[in-house]
Amino acid sequence: MAGISRNLIIQALRRLGELALAEGLTLEICLYGGTALMLAYGNREATQDVDATIRPKAEGLRLANFVAREMGLDDAWFNDEVWRFFAPVGARRKLPLEIPGLKLYVATASYLLAMKALACRRPTPNRRGDLHDLKFLIRKMEIKSPRDIERHIDRHFPNDRPTDKQREIIQSIINEVADERKT
Repeated sequence: MAGISRNLIIQALRRLGELALAEGLTLEICLYGGTALMLAYGNREATQDVDATIRPKAEGLRLANFVAREMGLDDAWFNDEVWRFFAPVGARRKLPLEIPGLKLYVATASYLLAMKALACRRPTPNRRGDLHDLKFLIRKMEIKSPRDIERHIDRHFPNDRPTDKQREIIQSIINEVADERKT
């Protein structure tokens, strides 16, 4: 699937809100991953899909599928499978984007940092991976050490620990950001 731009996501969310209002619904959506980084933190121009939760789920997914058909989006544009990776202790905040028919929330930077650090996926031909997002969050949050990241992981995923390989990748990114700060 080709990437979905910020503008296209906003158009699709607006249409989703219109459809919800027409049915007398207000959908509650919490955004994660690349979409959260794009809309809340301005880190990206595009993402593969919209990782999100939606309530009420059945009605929301039905309307999201209608939006996909209507706008020519991939059927998987709205990915509610993100719930499989939820932490026992989540964190979200209101997204400052008003769309009638929708209550929009976004995962906090701390939560996204913990998720991305535990995943540490490298880019593939079809996926951006997590390293660029990790670098952005490390820079934004002024992370200085792997222990700083582990505190965020402990807050949201108290039973998980980064592997040695993930720690190595995280340290490398922290070093890269530190070098950038020096110049």
